[in-house]
Amino acid sequence: MKKVLFLCTGNACRSQIAEGLLRHLAGARFQVFSAGTYPSRVHPCSIKVMQEWGLDISSHTSDHVDDYLEEGIDIVISVCDSARQICPTFPGEVKRLHWSIEDPFGSWNTAHENLDNYRQTRNILKEKIDEFMVSEKKSSAATL
Repeated sequence: MKKVLFLCTGNACRSQIAEGLLRHLAGARFQVFSAGTYPSRVHPCSIKVMQEWGLDISSHTSDHVDDYLEEGIDIVISVCDSARQICPTFPGEVKRLHWSIEDPFGSWNTAHENLDNYRQTRNILKEKIDEFMVSEKKSSAATL
């Protein structure tokens, strides 16, 4: 089973949403993690917009990318430009993908009017993850 790591700066929004989506959509196809170059905490708005789709990421933790360097990660997907630039080198043959996705974070305010940015990010990530899963299925079939 391939190990996938989503990477962003704060590990509060984009990477957390992506982790929750891929875990849900891929089932047992992948082991999925997320981390940040400067981790903070999971943003409450990220949790709220995932709950709208029946997905609970409230138990996720905000981890540092260095925690995963020796975990045998197969695929690293950076979801922000800053994290892409300072992503460390993982040992072994690691496939690196980059999705430049705008950060929904504006503040730690959890007011309802801030949720639209998080919904938009969630929807973009869902599309990217759907494409990723099709691509990975094709590449797995090609190597058989």
